[in-house]
This record gives sequence, structure tokens and C-alpha cells, in this order.
Amino acid sequence: MNSITSLLHRMTQESIQWETIGDRRHIFLQCYTLMSQNMYSAIGTKHFKDPQWVSNLLVRFSEYYFDALDLYQAEHPEVPQVWKQAHDATKNPETHVLQNLLLGINAHINYDLPLALYDCLETEWPNCDRPKKILRKEDHQLVNQIISASIDEVQETIIKPISPSLAIIDNILGPIDEWILSRLISSWRTDVWEVSELLLEAKSPEKRKEIILKQEAEVFERGEKLLRIF
Repeated sequence: MNSITSLLHRMTQESIQWETIGDRRHIFLQCYTLMSQNMYSAIGTKHFKDPQWVSNLLVRFSEYYFDALDLYQAEHPEVPQVWKQAHDATKNPETHVLQNLLLGINAHINYDLPLALYDCLETEWPNCDRPKKILRKEDHQLVNQIISASIDEVQETIIKPISPSLAIIDNILGPIDEWILSRLISSWRTDVWEVSELLLEAKSPEKRKEIILKQEAEVFERGEKLLRIF
């Protein structure tokens, strides 16, 4: 497993390179880097009940992103369709900056996160008592606070410089648009915990595969709807 610092370094380097050459994949990755840095800081300040477990989850979660990216860049047939959808959309100049951002968030949270949660809980889950399961879920939910606190910075440093017209909307709505984005992500993360529990309680590898395929299909369809909203 990689270290958090090495993953953050790769995130930073990739996003800088992409922004320099006008590759719109930097939009999601800059957002993801910022939130990951804030997560890393929160782990260091004991924001979570079990910082080591959250640290392991942060790393595993990031590995899913980079594994899919490596497959996409190699044009490998096994790249998750939700990531092919998100990356392909960045090549279309008519795709809005918010679509690029939300497609990346959709793929990473709704597809990658339940897999990462499963990986980090698989060994302990059969012997977990109810208090331990609640503790894990509470740490999962505490991440929402980090995301919420990061949204305004994402808006100011990533979205507005690319789409200045959104500054007008932001001036009119105040914090409402950031609130909507934060609520959307929090809602997705709540659903994801339920999917991870289904994976953990599945009685066979075949059943888990069925759950994963169903989740990927639903995430892909959500992505298609995101592509139609502008």
C-alpha cells in the first residue's frame, strides 16, 4: 500500500501537468487533492475516532482512483466504465466545468468508495460487534465535515477561475450553491455506506460481483444524467 504523502505528491504533480497542457482532468483532481490534503490534516489533529483506520481508507480510496487512471491511459479494456465516462467527458470542450467535476466525484464516491470501504473492513467485519461498526460508520460520516469545509475553497480556487460566470451566480446565491454541492456529496456518501454493507454481508464472491456490477450500472446512468443537465 502506498503512503498518503506519496499519493498526495502524485495528485499534485498530475494536476499541475494537466492544467498546464489544458487537460480538463485537472478539475476533479485539483478538487480531490485539496480535499485529501484537508483529510490528511484532520487525521493528524485526531479529528477521527480511529485515525489509523481512516488513514488506511484514504490511501486505499486514492489507489482506486489511480488504478483506474492507469488503465484509462493505457486504453485497457478493463477500465471501469464510470471512469472512462468521466475522463472522456473532459475531452469535449462543450462539457461544463461543473459536469467535469461532478462526473469525477460521481465515479470516485459512488463507485470507488464502496470498494475501498469493503477492502478496509473485510477482515474485521465478521467479528465486529455493534459498537465497533458504529464507530467505523461515525468516522465515515465525519469525513462529510471535511468535505463541507472544503467546498468554498474548491469554488474559489478551482471552479471560478475556469468559469468566471459562476461568480455572478455565487454573488446572488451566497453560500447556497456550496451548500447544495455539500449536501449532494453527503447524500451520496450515505448511500455508499449501505452499498459497502451489502458487499460485506454478501455470502459469496458471485453475489459481491453482482452488487458491484449493479452499482457500476447505476453510477454510469447517473453520469449520463449529469451530462444532460447543461
